[in-house]
Amino acid sequence: MYAILDIETTGGKYNEEGITEIAIYKFDGHEIVDQFISLINPERPIQPFVSNLTGINNEMLRNAPKFYEVAKRIVEITTDAIIVAHNASFDYRILKTEFSRLGFEFERESLCTVELSRKLIPDQPSYSLGKLVRSLGIPMTDRHRANGDALATVKLFKLLLAKDVEKKIVTNTVRFKPKRQIDDKLLKLIDSVPSETGVYYMHDAEGKIIYIGKSRNIKKRLNQHFTSDNRKSKRIQEEITHVTFEITGSELLALLKENEEIKLHKPKFNRALRRTRFDQALYQFTDEKGYINLKTARIDLRKKPITIFTNRQQAKSFMFKWSEEYQLCQKLMGLDTGKKNCFNYTIKQCYGACISEESPAEYNERVMELIHHHSFKNETMVLIDRGREVDERGVVLIENGILQGFGYFTLNYQINNIEILRSIITPMSHNRDAQHIIQSYIRKNKKLKIIKPTSNE
Repeated sequence: MYAILDIETTGGKYNEEGITEIAIYKFDGHEIVDQFISLINPERPIQPFVSNLTGINNEMLRNAPKFYEVAKRIVEITTDAIIVAHNASFDYRILKTEFSRLGFEFERESLCTVELSRKLIPDQPSYSLGKLVRSLGIPMTDRHRANGDALATVKLFKLLLAKDVEKKIVTNTVRFKPKRQIDDKLLKLIDSVPSETGVYYMHDAEGKIIYIGKSRNIKKRLNQHFTSDNRKSKRIQEEITHVTFEITGSELLALLKENEEIKLHKPKFNRALRRTRFDQALYQFTDEKGYINLKTARIDLRKKPITIFTNRQQAKSFMFKWSEEYQLCQKLMGLDTGKKNCFNYTIKQCYGACISEESPAEYNERVMELIHHHSFKNETMVLIDRGREVDERGVVLIENGILQGFGYFTLNYQINNIEILRSIITPMSHNRDAQHIIQSYIRKNKKLKIIKPTSNE
């Protein structure tokens, strides 16, 4: 099965582009069996030359769905399919980048019709999509729009399949699909774990922990470890003799426990995660006119951040999202470097703080709302999430902005009193990674229940 697609973007710096339009046709080698086509709000301005090329402008995308709103559909239509695109490395990179901003690892096999065309249809004057299909007599409409380009790629791929008399495309496709056979030792280990959310520990023959991971489905994740051919997975497969696990019910609790345990045990195959995995922070300062400015930068241990992010791309993505959500000025958020008003003022989504049309007091009120919502500095609160059983809930306790630990409860009175809460939680270390995990989880899970406990002290 193939997912033949085309993506249009905003243009801009490498790995900072946003998707403006996507078209995907699921193709079984004979006919189209499913399709998905949509404009997408990239939450950042389109480069003028791109608008001239595609005809897509910022106004057209104002009410379009954002990427996170269509991400599930993209995952569904590309599951168990090989990505096919004209210059596949570009489209695949853009998709992986967008998913990584959501904290999701998007992995698919891919085929490039440029490379295939060079092999199967040599000596063409040009291998750009427009010129190539025209020279081959393939009809094409809506050039430089996702749907038009994707449909042309479908027709081109059909032609390439027909020209592939040695069946190299199909042979390679078949080679992509099979999972590596798992030996009996690894099959027994997979059978020993549940299909539930939690943390798992891989042990060697001496009982030493060699790897710690978390998953919403431990059995599925273990299967991925044991069918992977990368160097680290192969070494784990050779050394592992036993797997233990702890069910957490909540993904938040699994993330926190994984972070804590890796720092404690320092497993040799978790080297990358022993160090902090977040390197960008959100800071504030007040300019000479009295406006609170927000900026993202590499984490500086001498400063206290409002919140922290995995990387620069994720930070920038949230800044664009918040500028819209809180109607803040892109210039005062470091997103617009122009000399006059910001882009949002042009489309009437900024009240003019960038050119002093809005008073500092009015503007700063909305900035403080953002800061309060995304920072738990000095706050005492309880996060309530799923438990391990139907009648149980998981709980994370934060006091004065410091993570205290997590636990489980079944009776509501247990979470309304902080002294009882302290007695039922398992203590955890507060560190930068734990803080980011919590803030990131709150950002992504709008329905997460948060309460302020009382005290008898």
